[in-house]
Amino acid sequence: MSVIRNNWTRNEIQALFDLPLMDLLFQAQTIHRQFFDPNRIQMSTLLSIKTGACPEDCKYCPQSGHYNTGLKKEKLLEVEKVVTQAKAARDSGASRFCMGAAWKNPSDKDFPVVLEMVRQVRDLGMETCMTLGALTPEQADALAQAGLDYYNHNLDTSPEYYAEIISTRTYQGRLDTLTYVRDAGMKVCSGGIVGMGETAADRVGLLQQLANMPAHPDSVPINNLVKVKGTPLADVDDLDAFDFIRTIAVARITMPASYVRLSAGRQQMSEQTQALCFFAGANSIFYGEKLLTTPLPEESQDVAMFKRLGLQAEGTSTPSHVIQPHAQANHPLYYAAS
Repeated sequence: MSVIRNNWTRNEIQALFDLPLMDLLFQAQTIHRQFFDPNRIQMSTLLSIKTGACPEDCKYCPQSGHYNTGLKKEKLLEVEKVVTQAKAARDSGASRFCMGAAWKNPSDKDFPVVLEMVRQVRDLGMETCMTLGALTPEQADALAQAGLDYYNHNLDTSPEYYAEIISTRTYQGRLDTLTYVRDAGMKVCSGGIVGMGETAADRVGLLQQLANMPAHPDSVPINNLVKVKGTPLADVDDLDAFDFIRTIAVARITMPASYVRLSAGRQQMSEQTQALCFFAGANSIFYGEKLLTTPLPEESQDVAMFKRLGLQAEGTSTPSHVIQPHAQANHPLYYAAS
């Protein structure tokens, strides 16, 4: 049985990246099977509950108020609309419902509404996750008391490259929010984005930060940058698919008991690339229409792919190809990179 460690060195992680690909995938799949059913995929749906006009300047994000991406700004959704979307997601096979708001941090005015969303979605029998920006310890405690299962707050990249991507929030501030979440008793969802022009060493640095937390994140979303016109990263060079697959595999090896989520960027991936990501240890996806303005594969495509690969949605006894896709939601889903 693989040992869970929190003391990975950069040289050790770099050595994993440097392995021949077949050796790396074999090691990742072997470890994956020690902790998870290799033919089960956890499925989440992510809804934007407040879209656009974010004061942060994250260079990858179409929600930032600093860039002109043509995104329509929307106010905080009503609780009833969120619950309707959650029911549709549940009926289509999602076991976790994630809610994201384009905020630097939740306001006192909106926070009680957010807490009510958590309570009502939990009453549907779904796991709940939120990404609302930075939290205070008191806000983290309130979310936990409302029943929130997961809180997402990504590190995005390595400490060294971070200032090239964001100037309005510090790296330490992100780590502090994750500490408040963990101390409140919620599960941590934290990962990053690759393909933002970072070096291979930056991908090593990101995974080291995640793997050396006091406890590994329960979910680790690995996003492949979706380039959006109007953002500063719109013309960055594409990341090689094998480099992305290697990142998934190393995440699995260094955080063996965490869910590794194949997140933003799936629309640009072939089924063969996605299959290699699942083999490398990815065992969670976002399932639905889109992640805010960035599209996901259509649900029917995912159902067909799962059937071809023999995969099933976690938490169901029904083969995934029998799950009926729900009617496409009218509201866009949130880009999973807060």
